[in-house]
Amino acid sequence: MSDALDAVLARVRDRVTPDDDERARLDGAVARLTEHTAAALDGLPVAADPLHVGSTARGTWLPGDRDIDLFVRFPPDLPRTDLERYGLAVGHEVLPDAHEEYAEHPYVVGEFDGFAVDLVPCYRVERASDIRSAVDRTPFHTRYLEARLDDALAGEVRLAKRFLDAIGVYGSDLRTRGFSGYLTELLVVEHGDFRSLVTAAADWHPPLEFDPESHGSRSFADPLTMVDPTDPGRNVAAVLSATNLARFQHYARDLLADPREALFTAESPVPLSADGVQRAVERRGTTPLAVRFDAPDIVDDQLYPQLEKSVSGIVTALDGQGFDVLRRAAFADDTAVLFLELAVARRPAIERHEGPPVAAREHAARFYETYADRDCDGPFVDGERYVVEREREYRTARAFLDAGVFEDVALGADIETALGEGYEVLEGDEIGALAEEFGTELAAYFSPSP
Repeated sequence: MSDALDAVLARVRDRVTPDDDERARLDGAVARLTEHTAAALDGLPVAADPLHVGSTARGTWLPGDRDIDLFVRFPPDLPRTDLERYGLAVGHEVLPDAHEEYAEHPYVVGEFDGFAVDLVPCYRVERASDIRSAVDRTPFHTRYLEARLDDALAGEVRLAKRFLDAIGVYGSDLRTRGFSGYLTELLVVEHGDFRSLVTAAADWHPPLEFDPESHGSRSFADPLTMVDPTDPGRNVAAVLSATNLARFQHYARDLLADPREALFTAESPVPLSADGVQRAVERRGTTPLAVRFDAPDIVDDQLYPQLEKSVSGIVTALDGQGFDVLRRAAFADDTAVLFLELAVARRPAIERHEGPPVAAREHAARFYETYADRDCDGPFVDGERYVVEREREYRTARAFLDAGVFEDVALGADIETALGEGYEVLEGDEIGALAEEFGTELAAYFSPSP
């Protein structure tokens, strides 16, 4: 088995190593971009310098990646408004056809010599613990890893990145909630190579903690903690979900048990058609429900946490009404969907409502008097308590959602606004209408992989 795994890793390692021509194109583009940026900075009334950061600076980028991260470092005493203003001005001068995006503060995204470029302003602070903006840490990350990554170890990082990407757990965006590039690099450095990492991961028992510099200054409640070696109060793995950590463990064991190159190749499910969705629903014998509305015009890192909060809120509300939610999901493109699959979609006309123990005289009397003249069965004594059987307000989950109950549900702020502007509820076979926009997502939902 060891020989088989070594052979697989050797072949994949070759595939994930950029060739000399690709490296030369990248190096040339970085040099020209840095030169153009330095020239643009000369016109500013403050001293600033460009710095190449990220995976292309550390040699851990994968073939085909055409992303360059160039940071512009400004003096730490510069007001934030000036940092943003100068940073955007330089970005647009260097990347004339660029657009602006926003993390903690705005930055410029564009194209240069065929490469996608993020040109990001930050502060030039002495220590990562002195940061004034979250992005100020990034130059320290680059400096730390450049001192520890040689060509061989960079190759092991590329193996890890390709594996994590193929199994769907690579990326620290709030839609994925997976392994960031920096976390991946630190884990490989910690374990020495990719093979040692997956071997260790197969036996992990979360919660886990790694502290490369043995300087952690606080504890974390996350499933995996990687204390930032440049900032003792930060967990690099804070975004990583328990699900994606477990998924990594599953596939680590799978690779060790049955080494094969297929585990390093991402495979998207074949999108389901409307008929395919209907067959999946019939096979499962459940009742799917979907709340569909126009997706808010916000970035993914704002949208997906709000979608998760909203679908969780609806699950809580439905469970509180006696409808058993089997599984749930959320999708977004032009429209957004809160998707629920119910094991119980219809309840009896009546519901049981228990009162206090009869022995609790004051409370019991109040309960009895409240229901004595109402249109319900009871009150009667069952065991030690008064009980009534009253008419259920919503007999079906769809009726509950159609009634517009979202003001009583915990929702993301932008989702609540979007729902207030209109939505539709789809049930059962009607779910097939989602296939045109979300056929791939529905295929993954109805045929889940580990």
